[in-house]
Amino acid sequence: MQNKTIFDLLLNKIPNYPILPRVGIFVLALSFLWFPFAAPVYLTLQNQDANLTTIITMAMLFIAFLILVKVWGKYVYKNNHIFRSYGLVNSRRNFLNLVVGFSISFAITWSLFGIQALFGWVTFNPPTTNIVYLLIEGFLSALFISFAEELFFRGWLLSELEKDFSAPSTTAINGFIFALLHFIKPLDEVIRTIITFPALFVLGFSLVWAKRKHKNLLGICIGFHGGFVWGYYVLNVGEMLTYTDVVPQWITGINQNPIAGLMGLGFLTVFALFNMPKQKRMV
Repeated sequence: MQNKTIFDLLLNKIPNYPILPRVGIFVLALSFLWFPFAAPVYLTLQNQDANLTTIITMAMLFIAFLILVKVWGKYVYKNNHIFRSYGLVNSRRNFLNLVVGFSISFAITWSLFGIQALFGWVTFNPPTTNIVYLLIEGFLSALFISFAEELFFRGWLLSELEKDFSAPSTTAINGFIFALLHFIKPLDEVIRTIITFPALFVLGFSLVWAKRKHKNLLGICIGFHGGFVWGYYVLNVGEMLTYTDVVPQWITGINQNPIAGLMGLGFLTVFALFNMPKQKRMV
Protein backbone atom coordinates (compact mmCIF):
# COMPACT_ATOMS: atom_id res chain seq x y z
CA MET A 1 0.00 0.00 0.00
CA GLN A 2 2.84 2.33 0.87
CA ASN A 3 4.59 1.61 -2.42
CA LYS A 4 1.40 2.31 -4.31
CA THR A 5 1.02 5.65 -2.55
CA ILE A 6 4.58 6.66 -3.40
CA PHE A 7 4.03 5.59 -7.00
CA ASP A 8 0.85 7.62 -7.20
CA LEU A 9 2.64 10.67 -5.82
CA LEU A 10 5.35 10.32 -8.44
CA LEU A 11 2.78 10.05 -11.22
CA ASN A 12 0.96 13.11 -9.93
CA LYS A 13 4.17 15.14 -10.21
CA ILE A 14 4.84 14.31 -13.86
CA PRO A 15 2.30 16.80 -15.35
CA ASN A 16 4.14 19.62 -13.55
CA TYR A 17 7.54 18.69 -14.98
CA PRO A 18 9.00 20.76 -17.87
CA ILE A 19 8.67 19.36 -21.36
CA LEU A 20 12.07 17.62 -21.58
CA PRO A 21 11.87 15.46 -18.43
CA ARG A 22 8.16 14.80 -19.04
CA VAL A 23 8.73 13.59 -22.59
CA GLY A 24 11.89 11.81 -21.48
CA ILE A 25 9.94 9.75 -18.95
CA PHE A 26 7.43 8.79 -21.62
CA VAL A 27 10.12 7.77 -24.13
CA LEU A 28 12.01 5.80 -21.47
CA ALA A 29 8.83 3.97 -20.46
CA LEU A 30 8.08 3.27 -24.12
CA SER A 31 11.56 1.80 -24.59
CA PHE A 32 11.19 -0.48 -21.58
CA LEU A 33 7.80 -1.64 -22.84
CA TRP A 34 8.91 -2.24 -26.43
CA PHE A 35 12.51 -3.48 -26.22
CA PRO A 36 11.95 -6.91 -24.54
CA PHE A 37 9.63 -7.89 -27.38
CA ALA A 38 11.50 -6.24 -30.26
CA ALA A 39 15.00 -7.48 -29.37
CA PRO A 40 14.31 -11.22 -29.93
CA VAL A 41 12.64 -10.47 -33.26
CA TYR A 42 15.56 -8.33 -34.36
CA LEU A 43 18.15 -10.91 -33.34
CA THR A 44 16.23 -13.72 -35.02
CA LEU A 45 15.18 -12.15 -38.32
CA GLN A 46 17.62 -9.32 -39.08
CA ASN A 47 20.04 -11.46 -41.08
CA GLN A 48 17.21 -13.26 -42.90
CA ASP A 49 14.89 -10.42 -43.92
CA ALA A 50 15.76 -6.88 -42.84
CA ASN A 51 12.57 -5.41 -44.34
CA LEU A 52 10.31 -7.85 -42.49
CA THR A 53 12.25 -7.18 -39.30
CA THR A 54 11.63 -3.45 -39.62
CA ILE A 55 7.91 -3.96 -40.27
CA ILE A 56 7.43 -6.25 -37.28
CA THR A 57 9.48 -4.20 -34.82
CA MET A 58 7.81 -0.93 -35.90
CA ALA A 59 4.38 -2.54 -35.54
CA MET A 60 5.39 -3.65 -32.03
CA LEU A 61 6.57 -0.12 -31.26
CA PHE A 62 3.23 1.33 -32.33
CA ILE A 63 1.26 -1.18 -30.25
CA ALA A 64 3.45 -0.37 -27.24
CA PHE A 65 2.85 3.34 -27.91
CA LEU A 66 -0.93 2.86 -27.97
CA ILE A 67 -0.84 0.97 -24.68
CA LEU A 68 1.42 3.51 -23.00
CA VAL A 69 -0.63 6.49 -24.21
CA LYS A 70 -3.72 4.97 -22.63
CA VAL A 71 -1.88 4.43 -19.35
CA TRP A 72 -0.29 7.89 -19.62
CA GLY A 73 -3.65 9.53 -20.04
CA LYS A 74 -5.36 7.63 -17.25
CA TYR A 75 -2.71 7.77 -14.54
CA VAL A 76 -0.68 10.89 -15.37
CA TYR A 77 -3.35 13.26 -16.65
CA LYS A 78 -6.40 11.54 -15.11
CA ASN A 79 -7.96 11.46 -18.54
CA ASN A 80 -9.81 8.31 -19.55
CA HIS A 81 -10.41 9.65 -23.07
CA ILE A 82 -6.88 10.71 -23.96
CA PHE A 83 -7.23 9.75 -27.64
CA ARG A 84 -10.25 12.05 -27.99
CA SER A 85 -8.19 14.91 -26.59
CA TYR A 86 -5.65 14.24 -29.35
CA GLY A 87 -8.38 14.66 -31.97
CA LEU A 88 -8.99 10.96 -32.63
CA VAL A 89 -12.76 11.27 -32.49
CA ASN A 90 -15.26 8.81 -33.95
CA SER A 91 -17.41 11.31 -35.81
CA ARG A 92 -18.77 11.90 -39.31
CA ARG A 93 -16.82 15.16 -39.58
CA ASN A 94 -13.53 13.47 -38.70
CA PHE A 95 -14.14 10.68 -41.22
CA LEU A 96 -15.01 13.16 -43.96
CA ASN A 97 -11.88 15.16 -43.13
CA LEU A 98 -9.84 12.00 -43.58
CA VAL A 99 -11.43 11.18 -46.94
CA VAL A 100 -11.10 14.76 -48.21
CA GLY A 101 -7.50 14.97 -47.00
CA PHE A 102 -6.58 11.72 -48.76
CA SER A 103 -8.20 12.90 -51.99
CA ILE A 104 -6.58 16.35 -51.99
CA SER A 105 -3.02 15.27 -51.26
CA PHE A 106 -3.26 12.30 -53.65
CA ALA A 107 -4.31 14.77 -56.35
CA ILE A 108 -1.53 17.19 -55.38
CA THR A 109 1.07 14.43 -55.73
CA TRP A 110 -0.12 13.42 -59.18
CA SER A 111 -0.43 17.06 -60.21
CA LEU A 112 3.22 17.62 -59.27
CA PHE A 113 4.32 14.96 -61.74
CA GLY A 114 1.64 15.90 -64.25
CA ILE A 115 3.08 19.41 -64.52
CA GLN A 116 6.59 17.99 -64.84
CA ALA A 117 5.34 15.71 -67.61
CA LEU A 118 3.91 18.71 -69.47
CA PHE A 119 7.34 20.34 -69.31
CA GLY A 120 8.95 17.13 -70.53
CA TRP A 121 10.88 16.55 -67.30
CA VAL A 122 9.29 13.14 -66.66
CA THR A 123 7.27 10.65 -68.68
CA PHE A 124 4.54 8.35 -67.44
CA ASN A 125 4.75 4.59 -67.98
CA PRO A 126 2.10 1.88 -67.61
CA PRO A 127 2.27 0.36 -64.10
CA THR A 128 4.37 -2.79 -63.80
CA THR A 129 1.85 -4.17 -61.28
CA ASN A 130 -1.92 -4.56 -61.51
CA ILE A 131 -3.21 -1.04 -60.88
CA VAL A 132 -6.12 -2.12 -58.66
CA TYR A 133 -3.81 -4.19 -56.46
CA LEU A 134 -1.33 -1.31 -56.41
CA LEU A 135 -3.98 1.19 -55.32
CA ILE A 136 -5.31 -1.06 -52.56
CA GLU A 137 -1.87 -2.03 -51.26
CA GLY A 138 -0.70 1.58 -51.41
CA PHE A 139 -3.80 2.85 -49.63
CA LEU A 140 -3.50 0.36 -46.77
CA SER A 141 0.21 1.09 -46.34
CA ALA A 142 -0.40 4.84 -46.44
CA LEU A 143 -3.27 4.61 -43.96
CA PHE A 144 -1.18 2.71 -41.42
CA ILE A 145 1.87 4.96 -41.80
CA SER A 146 -0.12 8.19 -41.60
CA PHE A 147 -2.28 7.00 -38.70
CA ALA A 148 0.76 5.98 -36.65
CA GLU A 149 2.82 9.09 -37.41
CA GLU A 150 -0.03 11.56 -36.99
CA LEU A 151 -1.18 10.06 -33.69
CA PHE A 152 2.39 10.45 -32.46
CA PHE A 153 3.34 13.85 -33.93
CA ARG A 154 0.06 15.78 -34.19
CA GLY A 155 -1.52 13.82 -31.34
CA TRP A 156 0.65 12.98 -28.35
CA LEU A 157 3.70 15.17 -29.10
CA LEU A 158 1.68 18.23 -30.10
CA SER A 159 -0.40 17.92 -26.93
CA GLU A 160 2.73 17.75 -24.77
CA LEU A 161 4.31 20.75 -26.51
CA GLU A 162 1.16 22.84 -26.11
CA LYS A 163 1.41 22.48 -22.34
CA ASP A 164 4.70 24.42 -22.31
CA PHE A 165 4.86 26.63 -25.39
CA SER A 166 2.85 29.21 -27.29
CA ALA A 167 0.99 28.20 -30.44
CA PRO A 168 3.61 29.60 -32.89
CA SER A 169 6.49 27.95 -31.00
CA THR A 170 4.60 24.68 -30.78
CA THR A 171 3.96 24.72 -34.53
CA ALA A 172 7.63 25.29 -35.37
CA ILE A 173 8.98 22.79 -32.84
CA ASN A 174 6.54 20.10 -33.90
CA GLY A 175 7.52 20.54 -37.55
CA PHE A 176 11.21 20.51 -36.68
CA ILE A 177 10.97 17.32 -34.61
CA PHE A 178 8.84 15.67 -37.30
CA ALA A 179 11.56 16.35 -39.86
CA LEU A 180 14.42 15.49 -37.52
CA LEU A 181 13.09 12.07 -36.49
CA HIS A 182 12.95 11.02 -40.13
CA PHE A 183 16.76 10.97 -40.01
CA ILE A 184 17.19 8.24 -37.43
CA LYS A 185 19.19 6.14 -39.85
CA PRO A 186 22.84 5.33 -40.67
CA LEU A 187 25.07 8.39 -41.16
CA ASP A 188 25.69 7.76 -44.86
CA GLU A 189 21.94 7.63 -45.45
CA VAL A 190 21.45 10.82 -43.42
CA ILE A 191 24.01 12.60 -45.60
CA ARG A 192 22.39 11.27 -48.76
CA THR A 193 18.85 12.37 -47.80
CA ILE A 194 19.47 15.51 -45.69
CA ILE A 195 18.29 17.63 -48.64
CA THR A 196 14.72 16.50 -47.83
CA PHE A 197 14.78 18.19 -44.41
CA PRO A 198 13.23 21.54 -45.52
CA ALA A 199 10.30 19.80 -47.23
CA LEU A 200 9.67 17.55 -44.22
CA PHE A 201 9.77 20.60 -41.94
CA VAL A 202 7.23 22.43 -44.11
CA LEU A 203 4.97 19.37 -44.19
CA GLY A 204 5.25 18.97 -40.41
CA PHE A 205 4.12 22.45 -39.46
CA SER A 206 1.54 22.47 -42.28
CA LEU A 207 -0.19 19.50 -40.67
CA VAL A 208 -0.30 21.33 -37.32
CA TRP A 209 -1.99 24.24 -39.07
CA ALA A 210 -4.39 21.84 -40.80
CA LYS A 211 -5.41 20.29 -37.49
CA ARG A 212 -6.12 23.66 -35.89
CA LYS A 213 -8.00 24.84 -38.95
CA HIS A 214 -10.27 21.78 -38.70
CA LYS A 215 -11.29 22.11 -35.03
CA ASN A 216 -8.32 20.05 -33.76
CA LEU A 217 -9.59 16.85 -35.36
CA LEU A 218 -6.84 14.43 -36.33
CA GLY A 219 -8.60 12.99 -39.39
CA ILE A 220 -7.49 15.80 -41.66
CA CYS A 221 -3.81 15.25 -40.72
CA ILE A 222 -4.07 11.50 -41.31
CA GLY A 223 -5.77 12.16 -44.63
CA PHE A 224 -3.32 14.74 -45.93
CA HIS A 225 -0.28 12.73 -44.82
CA GLY A 226 -1.71 9.48 -46.11
CA GLY A 227 -2.66 10.92 -49.50
CA PHE A 228 0.90 12.08 -50.14
CA VAL A 229 2.25 8.64 -49.21
CA TRP A 230 -0.42 6.87 -51.26
CA GLY A 231 0.07 8.98 -54.37
CA TYR A 232 3.82 8.53 -54.45
CA TYR A 233 3.59 4.83 -53.49
CA VAL A 234 1.51 4.06 -56.57
CA LEU A 235 3.83 5.98 -58.89
CA ASN A 236 7.05 4.68 -57.36
CA VAL A 237 6.22 1.03 -56.68
CA GLY A 238 4.38 0.80 -59.99
CA GLU A 239 7.52 2.21 -61.69
CA MET A 240 5.31 4.66 -63.56
CA LEU A 241 7.85 7.49 -63.81
CA THR A 242 10.89 7.98 -66.02
CA TYR A 243 13.00 11.10 -65.49
CA THR A 244 14.24 12.63 -68.73
CA ASP A 245 17.07 14.61 -67.10
CA VAL A 246 16.20 17.64 -69.22
CA VAL A 247 16.63 19.83 -66.12
CA PRO A 248 18.94 19.44 -63.10
CA GLN A 249 17.94 17.06 -60.31
CA TRP A 250 17.71 19.92 -57.82
CA ILE A 251 14.56 20.97 -59.68
CA THR A 252 12.81 17.61 -60.06
CA GLY A 253 14.29 15.92 -56.98
CA ILE A 254 17.78 14.67 -56.15
CA ASN A 255 18.02 10.88 -56.46
CA GLN A 256 14.50 11.02 -57.96
CA ASN A 257 13.02 11.93 -54.58
CA PRO A 258 10.31 14.54 -55.24
CA ILE A 259 10.70 16.28 -51.87
CA ALA A 260 14.42 16.68 -52.52
CA GLY A 261 13.81 19.15 -55.32
CA LEU A 262 12.55 22.67 -55.90
CA MET A 263 9.25 21.51 -57.43
CA GLY A 264 8.35 19.30 -54.49
CA LEU A 265 9.29 21.96 -51.96
CA GLY A 266 7.32 24.54 -53.92
CA PHE A 267 4.18 22.37 -53.96
CA LEU A 268 4.47 21.75 -50.20
CA THR A 269 4.90 25.48 -49.60
CA VAL A 270 1.66 26.18 -51.48
CA PHE A 271 0.05 23.38 -49.45
CA ALA A 272 1.26 25.09 -46.26
CA LEU A 273 -0.20 28.44 -47.32
CA PHE A 274 -3.50 26.69 -48.05
CA ASN A 275 -3.59 25.43 -44.45
CA MET A 276 -2.25 28.55 -42.74
CA PRO A 277 -4.78 29.94 -40.24
CA LYS A 278 -6.16 33.42 -40.76
CA GLN A 279 -4.13 36.28 -39.32
CA LYS A 280 -6.45 36.87 -36.37
CA ARG A 281 -6.02 33.23 -35.36
CA MET A 282 -2.39 33.01 -36.45
CA VAL A 283 -0.81 29.66 -35.48
